[in-house]
Amino acid sequence: MQLDVIFDTVCPWCYIGKRRLERALAMRPDVSIDIRWRPFLLNPDMPPGGIDRTAYLVKKFGSETRVRRVYGAINEAGQSVEIDFAFDRIRRTPNSVTSHRLIRYAARTIDPAPLIEALYKSYFTDGADIGAVPVLVEIASRMGLDSGAIETLLDSDRDIDEVHEENARAHRLGINGVPAFLFQGDMVISGAQEPEVLVRVLDAANVGKMAATDDVLST
Repeated sequence: MQLDVIFDTVCPWCYIGKRRLERALAMRPDVSIDIRWRPFLLNPDMPPGGIDRTAYLVKKFGSETRVRRVYGAINEAGQSVEIDFAFDRIRRTPNSVTSHRLIRYAARTIDPAPLIEALYKSYFTDGADIGAVPVLVEIASRMGLDSGAIETLLDSDRDIDEVHEENARAHRLGINGVPAFLFQGDMVISGAQEPEVLVRVLDAANVGKMAATDDVLST
């Protein structure tokens, strides 16, 4: 089964959604799934160097009271999937295009899921600037990737247009928020859904896939 996960590396709900998806997949170990990680840009106009985190939050939410309310809910949801968010450690909100380029490159040779997990942990629990090339090179090297090749890639313009096109593609599909999960190219569910919800959609998509296969075999 094909599953496209549309996500952003600076989205805390996407981190939660990733963990919940993993729990859902563990509930269906016999279902073979090919996961493709598709970039989405929550802040497409973010400057290349990112911006001060406090300035970003004030602009996005308008008041400290609202920020505390929103991030309180995120912290609570994170605890349910063993994520210890440390938002106070984050000093800059990065442009996420470069991290998506790294994931795109890595996916050509390895399963990118552990790399994505490492990016989320570095940003949301360690406060690292995952828009900075040296930070990304260090994370990639821990995943066994060639640090020299990664640095050369990220210092170039390679795959920038492709990331923006993937973002535009998601919007053309009607996806305006993430995470979103696209099953078999035609069944979409958005939001960091609970594992039980994802399992139900997975089962429905699997039934549809098997029915389509039966139709092909009977012709």
